[in-house]
Amino acid sequence: QVQLVESGGGLVQPGGSLRLSCTASGFSFSDYVMKWYRQTPGKERGLVATISTTGGSTNYPDSVKGRFTISRDNAKNTVYLQMIGLKPEDTAVYYCNAFWNRGIVRNYWGQGTQVTVAS
Repeated sequence: QVQLVESGGGLVQPGGSLRLSCTASGFSFSDYVMKWYRQTPGKERGLVATISTTGGSTNYPDSVKGRFTISRDNAKNTVYLQMIGLKPEDTAVYYCNAFWNRGIVRNYWGQGTQVTVAS
């Protein structure tokens, strides 16, 4: 059974930091590109970070570049999102995603974790 379980969300003041974790099971984690998305009510889910299978390559949109860092530990089947300098506009539900595309696409999602940035 495929599972992605996020943790680490919560309430933080503007300028604060949080680290999200996503632990995977039920599939070959090290073969999957891992991503973090976020979503606010009424808006589409947006990509905030991507990491390659080995962790050697990462990518971020301009909105979070320099503030968010994605990393992974393939031995622990876990991907992380370190967030610093948080802003109220970072408030969202954050989702972990596992993506595999070798002709057949496999796409797995976690249940999401709420991040609220407010004073």
